[in-house]
Amino acid sequence: MSHSPTRRDPSVQRVRHLVIGAGFGGLCAAIKLNEAGESDFVVIEKGSDVGGTWRDNTYPGAACDVPSQLYSFSFASNPDWTMSFSPQPEIQAYIQRVARRSGTLDRFEFDTAVLSARWDDAAARWVVETTRGTYLAETVISAAGGLSEPKLPEIEGIESFGGELFHSARWNHDVDLAGKRVAVIGTGASAIQIVPQVQQVAAHLDVYQRTAPWVIPRNDRTYSGLERAALKHLPPLRRAYRTGIYWGREGYVPAFTRLPKLALPAQQMARANIRRGIADPELRAKVTPDFAIGCKRILISNTYYPALAADNVDLVTERIARVTPSGIVTADGVERPIDVLIVATGFYTTELPITEHLVGRTGRTLAERWSETGMAAYKGTTVPEFPNLFLIVGPNTGLGHSSMVFMIESQVAYIVDAVRTLRREGLAALEVTEDAASAFNADLQRRMQPTVWNTGGCSSWYLDEHGNNTTLWPRSTFTFKRLLARFDRDAYHLTPGARPVVAETVSTAAPTHEEVTA
Repeated sequence: MSHSPTRRDPSVQRVRHLVIGAGFGGLCAAIKLNEAGESDFVVIEKGSDVGGTWRDNTYPGAACDVPSQLYSFSFASNPDWTMSFSPQPEIQAYIQRVARRSGTLDRFEFDTAVLSARWDDAAARWVVETTRGTYLAETVISAAGGLSEPKLPEIEGIESFGGELFHSARWNHDVDLAGKRVAVIGTGASAIQIVPQVQQVAAHLDVYQRTAPWVIPRNDRTYSGLERAALKHLPPLRRAYRTGIYWGREGYVPAFTRLPKLALPAQQMARANIRRGIADPELRAKVTPDFAIGCKRILISNTYYPALAADNVDLVTERIARVTPSGIVTADGVERPIDVLIVATGFYTTELPITEHLVGRTGRTLAERWSETGMAAYKGTTVPEFPNLFLIVGPNTGLGHSSMVFMIESQVAYIVDAVRTLRREGLAALEVTEDAASAFNADLQRRMQPTVWNTGGCSSWYLDEHGNNTTLWPRSTFTFKRLLARFDRDAYHLTPGARPVVAETVSTAAPTHEEVTA
């Protein structure tokens, strides 16, 4: 599903709310603003469709590692999942369907990127320059996402490679891998889905591993026809599935946050997964991590280890020294020739690109503030110096055990309540205080200290350059939801005297929950 922009030649558009990004976060914000009667908004999206991560990651084998029944909006359950873990095409189709039925797509502007967003303190509004014109907005809601900008490895000579080169999140489907010599750099969540697919078609595959991950069995299954029919026609059954999976996942939290020994059964399961998939003792040793399970993201696969053990695959653990026009040279001096280089090296998660474009009340960007203070936000959502700016999937909202959709809904509920407060009290602006933000994040980092992410003996993308975990939430998800259940005005500087903003966009009636149910 692709969309044409609704405004071909915008100059200056005035809106109450500008939402950046059309993935799960931006779509949820649009739906809930609309339901709250805040229909004067625009969602801008640099891509050509909704979906975000699930629109962009189309590599072979792409699938979710959160069970399907939990990976959807609570207000728009999906009766059409075919498997217990959803493949990428089904997730993208679900997002498209919810967007189409929400009655909000007329306010989405696709192929529109943010160039700058600057807070005008005198006018109490955001001035947002985009590739399609300027917006003046009362609030900005950034749902740009933490997995939106691929991170390329800094390897000498990589720009000189003469074959095909692409990132896993920008898969080049025009490249035929059949009979080719292929290299995959990385052994993270995307790589372990890609490797088994490439192994089946490539003449030879080299997998470059810097750190071995813990991989537990996927335990995926296809729903039977009877089960699918029951899930489709019995909403209480869908809710029961979702509730059971949710509480089962919450049971993992103590093992991550307070009692790492509770994860030992999972570690034994991961070791058994290695033994099942790999017979060679030397290769088994290479893929066995030397840190506690959970310290880095736990991955799930039944096919990764058998793929590594295949005759046409080599697991390379020597450090990459450089890339040549025709291959990769490792630190031991060995050069391995390749035709195609696939980098599965993750995203900018602790240095979010959107922050370089957000300029706050003091004239510095959010990136500049965070370079001094570290990446931090009050309840993962608001930041001092940045009035009327809300972050969806902001700092310390990530999860190692459950669905990010749950966190997104919790944040959007908080944002909508903040918007209601602006409107009800006639406020021009609200800005979280330094004291409130500092106290919240000091408590968060104190709670982070005993977690496996800090004590498990590994380095990971969860940690910033100072060694602080600025990515994950160190408590239960229901605690997060409770903390964001209402807008706590006492934690904010409130500026009176909102000036009405004249709408220049089409407003529509807010849909009911039933209308947005997929």
